[in-house]
Amino acid sequence: MSRIAGRNHLYVPGPTNTPERILRAMVVPQEDHRSPKFPELALSVLADLKKVFKTTEGTIFTFPASGTGMWEAALTNTLSPGDKVLCSRFGQFSHLWADMAQRLGFEVQVLDVEWGTGVPYDQYEEILRADKEHKIKAVLACQNETTTGVSSDIAKVRKAMNNANHPALLMVDTVSSLVSIDFRMDEWGVDCTVSGSQKGFMLPAGMGILGMSPKALKAMETATSRRCYFDIGDMMRNNATGYFPYTPSIPMLYGMREALNTIFEEGLENIFARHEYLANGVRAAVQEGWKLNLCAKAPEWYSNTVSAILVPEGFDAAKVISNAYNKYNLSLGAGLSKVAGKVFRIGHLGDLNALSLMSAIAGAEMSMLDNGINVTPGSGVAAASTYWRTNAPQAK
Repeated sequence: MSRIAGRNHLYVPGPTNTPERILRAMVVPQEDHRSPKFPELALSVLADLKKVFKTTEGTIFTFPASGTGMWEAALTNTLSPGDKVLCSRFGQFSHLWADMAQRLGFEVQVLDVEWGTGVPYDQYEEILRADKEHKIKAVLACQNETTTGVSSDIAKVRKAMNNANHPALLMVDTVSSLVSIDFRMDEWGVDCTVSGSQKGFMLPAGMGILGMSPKALKAMETATSRRCYFDIGDMMRNNATGYFPYTPSIPMLYGMREALNTIFEEGLENIFARHEYLANGVRAAVQEGWKLNLCAKAPEWYSNTVSAILVPEGFDAAKVISNAYNKYNLSLGAGLSKVAGKVFRIGHLGDLNALSLMSAIAGAEMSMLDNGINVTPGSGVAAASTYWRTNAPQAK
């Protein structure tokens, strides 16, 4: 196949597009990560990450890893083999976190709920109320389930735990939500916040980011799970003076420094408003223009970072995705696990605006038409345009 001219239009829900200024910041000579000057970079990054997590009480750690590595770090640093964990499964990533907990030797109580919905708050509260002996040591929740385009309300998870007066640790996956959807680590009493570099932070994949509350750090004193590479104790001792227990990715740290500068220049609240605005335009294209359905079952579950779009019965979403890539140089997210072949996903997070996102809507529309899906040409673009032209957010 011959080369397709022009850039690839990347609209998967991660990795996201990296701004030029961040790419340039990462093109640096290698340096001594034990030098007296290095802590200036490391300490500034770790301090400013706290602002993104909205925590003054918590401690932030970065690892050369992905969000999956941070799942493991959160579990093994705070729990002991055989400890009971409560979680819910409503997509591939919530499934994988539960699967990891089982493989690490924890007793996992999994609530299987309908894909297209999110964390079952009432069931969490009921189970926690019934756990009089407090055998459940951790409650897991995905703020944003990338597979299905579903967001859950973490404040409601905390309320369920408080209503049950339960002391379990609250662990939250924010990989596809942090810096894109509002998150409040201190206010919502989150003990372990798991994230990664390749989505809202607009960086390449490769940096795992973990926020831990004082309660989570205290739990480390009695946790007996084996850990080595992901040992937070080692990281704490070295981070205290601006160093790491092993070689960090220096370009990623410079990239994160510039990413944080970019985030603070726009303002977190403005970023959240922009993501909601862009997501509403995509939803208008899907529902009003194309007359299709989202995988998310109701507006309360709609994600502002990714939309999973159901193709009509009898059509293969995988063909829509492959055609979009091969013919139009457009990367759309694939359906995973239970929704493979049933949905394609448009990621609308990170460094993008209405005009850039319009290319994803137009390309997806063309690919659906190529595959015989009966959408009206131009309908998605028109619906998104109408929304975006009349609902632009005001900067705060």
